[in-house]
Amino acid sequence: MATQTKKATPKKAAPKKTAEAAPGPQVGDKAPAFSLPTDGGGKVSLAALKGKAVVLYFYPKDDTSGCTREAIDFSAAKTKFDKLGVVVIGVSRDSAASHDKFKTKHKLKLALGSDESGKVTESYGVWVEKSLYGRRYMGIERATFLIDHVGKIAAVWRKVKVDGHAEAVLKAAQGV
Repeated sequence: MATQTKKATPKKAAPKKTAEAAPGPQVGDKAPAFSLPTDGGGKVSLAALKGKAVVLYFYPKDDTSGCTREAIDFSAAKTKFDKLGVVVIGVSRDSAASHDKFKTKHKLKLALGSDESGKVTESYGVWVEKSLYGRRYMGIERATFLIDHVGKIAAVWRKVKVDGHAEAVLKAAQGV
């Protein structure tokens, strides 16, 4: 009598992960501390804003089309954010002098933090590898963090699309 042997089935390789966990703080995490120079020679820090909710939005570059639209949208909604007691701060790696020109040119009403060293963009996980026309480079991923009044991350938006974003953040801010 012939014995039947089971044919060994090859093990399937585990699927490759195409997306790793997002870097930087997640909802519920303590927001990384920051202290940045701002336009107009000022300074802004999370510690100084203790007890207030904060919208910290990161954008790639002053005076570029998407970044300008985003800044104008947040600036237009500033009165509504103020009524909620929410402070809005835009952050890029541009200098404070660049922020001054950008703010003046577009009549922006919000603080713009200068992270020339890149420490804050790195601590929030938004300094990432990007690709454009096959060229890879490091840059800021457009992202927004809503920080509640006790310093915890209440909401995160990654790879932000500008249209309607400020209104979506405003809506979320009503719950903090």
